[in-house]
Amino acid sequence: MLLGIPADYPAEYAPEVLHSVPRADARKVLGIGQALPFHGTDIWNGWELSWIDSNGKPTVGTAHLTVDASSPNIVESKSLKLYLGSFAMTQYHGVADIANVISTDLENLVGLPVKIEIYCGAEPTTSVLSTLPGDCVDNFPLKNADDSVNANALYADGKTVEGALNSHLLRSLCPVTNQPDIGSVLIRYKGPRIDPSSFLSYIVSFRKHHDFHESCIERMFIDIKRVCKTEKLTVHGFYNRRGGIDINPFRSDFENTPQQIRLWRQ
Repeated sequence: MLLGIPADYPAEYAPEVLHSVPRADARKVLGIGQALPFHGTDIWNGWELSWIDSNGKPTVGTAHLTVDASSPNIVESKSLKLYLGSFAMTQYHGVADIANVISTDLENLVGLPVKIEIYCGAEPTTSVLSTLPGDCVDNFPLKNADDSVNANALYADGKTVEGALNSHLLRSLCPVTNQPDIGSVLIRYKGPRIDPSSFLSYIVSFRKHHDFHESCIERMFIDIKRVCKTEKLTVHGFYNRRGGIDINPFRSDFENTPQQIRLWRQ
């Protein structure tokens, strides 16, 4: 694993810098076995992709990567940063060629096919900012300020509703480097009404929690499902860029496809 270790930037295409992290280790802690209680995807956006075209001219673009949550491994983020950077001085005939190389390398790493879309220049699909649906809880009173993740801060009661809550106060810590991971989170659910202040307290309790992005979102899914007794639940994280990459894990037991949303801090 390259996180927390000084590493040189490869001068040319270097698939050997890629490293994987098994999902099973973090899922075991949450009581998640091979039969997943959700489906979902991890969406990675690489904003600093560059390569040399067939005429020797530098080309820039963004890479939109989609990894299925059922894959046995995730990509270690620093290794992906170094890997994507290694294309900068390597020549390719076209976008399809470089997309094929990246998807093949990542598939070999994570254990399942990886969907990739590359956008060149300032295409609208990569530049439009959105807002999260639902009610933002950030201005509600904070009832608890726990130093560790506290699922018991959650509270839901009353008749069954369909609702959506979001917060931009998500913060967790990288389990290797201790660096903060900052982001936003959206939940959509059907079940007893979730108290917004309790949801806020729960999200704030992640501020000193050490875990990877994907594991944080899966922990939220398990906790909310168990404590709030939701009939249907989606948890979608939107993390800020680090090393030119933002990570957006999506977990749901009723929605198949995540909304394509880019937030103001991404």
